[in-house]
Amino acid sequence: MFKDTGYRCPAADAMKARGYRPQSRQERNREVLEHFTFGPFMKTPGAPLHDGLRQWTAHANSVYNDAFPVDPSRPMTEVPAWTYRHQLSSPDHRGVREYRITVWGRCLRSPDGTVRELRLPVNRISEVDPYQGHVAAAALATAEGVPGPLPEHVRIVEFALLDGRTRTLFEGTREQAVERYRRYGGPEALSAVLDGREYRPGPSCVGCAYLSVCPTLRRAPGLLGLEASGRPRRTWSVTNGRSYRACPARDHMRRLHLPASQTIERSSSAERGRAVHAYLAARHGSGRPCTMDIPARWIPDGFELPEQESRLGALLLRHHAAVCPLRFVHDRNDVRAEPRVVRHDSLGDVLVIAEPDLLYRDGDSWVWRETKTSAGGWSRRQGLLDRYPQLALAVLLVSRGDLGGSLSRARIELEVLRPAGADLEIIDPCVPSVRAAAEETVRGLVADWHSDDHYAPAPGDACTRCEVARWCSARSDGKEAA
Repeated sequence: MFKDTGYRCPAADAMKARGYRPQSRQERNREVLEHFTFGPFMKTPGAPLHDGLRQWTAHANSVYNDAFPVDPSRPMTEVPAWTYRHQLSSPDHRGVREYRITVWGRCLRSPDGTVRELRLPVNRISEVDPYQGHVAAAALATAEGVPGPLPEHVRIVEFALLDGRTRTLFEGTREQAVERYRRYGGPEALSAVLDGREYRPGPSCVGCAYLSVCPTLRRAPGLLGLEASGRPRRTWSVTNGRSYRACPARDHMRRLHLPASQTIERSSSAERGRAVHAYLAARHGSGRPCTMDIPARWIPDGFELPEQESRLGALLLRHHAAVCPLRFVHDRNDVRAEPRVVRHDSLGDVLVIAEPDLLYRDGDSWVWRETKTSAGGWSRRQGLLDRYPQLALAVLLVSRGDLGGSLSRARIELEVLRPAGADLEIIDPCVPSVRAAAEETVRGLVADWHSDDHYAPAPGDACTRCEVARWCSARSDGKEAA
């Protein structure tokens, strides 16, 4: 909970940490397969494993053993997780008399108990510095936690299961670990967890005990056209739908967040598209209309593009200026740049997640804008809703009035940026034939997925373009993805 990832729900974390439970809690149906990616690596799994997770776990164990070979001169034994306890003589301002912080990871100690080491598994070592509040809390719990005698020396190391890289987050005496907590954000991080008030609907809603009483999560029964009971609660997005249509195993492995091939996922053209979207999101988020004056160094932090892709990206951004909707929006409160739209389809118990490129208000109506970039031409030979299913989902959401406001000017816009210019397609969600086509498109993406429990692979030519083919023993090319 101390990691500030942006994907957790602060309000749910606070209620869980304080021990709050809803008065009535409905038991959820469990998935057939193991869905906790680190579960098989950390412990004996309680559910069958998908082939991809099995392959990944075998790789993770091999990498871990290579990264931490047994040293007979300094033997370390794996032990249960440590829990730090702090008791007060009387309740504090939160009404609390005891605090507990429990570490999660591989916990090891020396035979005499003088040395403790906490090993934190990740897929890859991030280039971003670790969140200090998280490290401080881990240092305190490792140094002062029970069971076992308190150590003299503490070490916390992060290790990457993909390539075996390690990063030492803390190393020092027990006293230094306690001081680290006090001086480097530990109390502030604890307060942030316990006093969180923001409800943040998203992927974490799947396992949330408070979903039925959440004041923020919007309900949309029947949104996906499902009428099935007894199924596990799941999340779904158009990206998931397209991935599943290509190969069920691919979608499942992506959901497990197995490491993806960087050469496929981060190709130069894909990175250019993401960089353009990041630039527009920052510009729109500031409430400023876009102009043709694109800075020479326009590429946002975190992106690296070849010179050719950089020039193309700048050209596409200049074309966008001609169709930028913020030229006609004068109130920043009427703009939402890349918002997360989450709806609970209670009939199928599915959390539908969408992230429009832009929502903006035209009068008292909301407009949903999707922006696509292309290095070539633009063809309408394929229907827009089939080619871009996110438009179909947008039609269903807007036509139901789920975004609020009036439907009088509500619409979906598709902006296509290409070297020759910008095209803007307008879709009216209130036209019966458009809505019927949208329903057909979305239902075609969700029906088989919703009833699938095993996610069998569909090997074929697409395996060479699959970013998680490395973990699939059924891939057709017989070689690992780069």
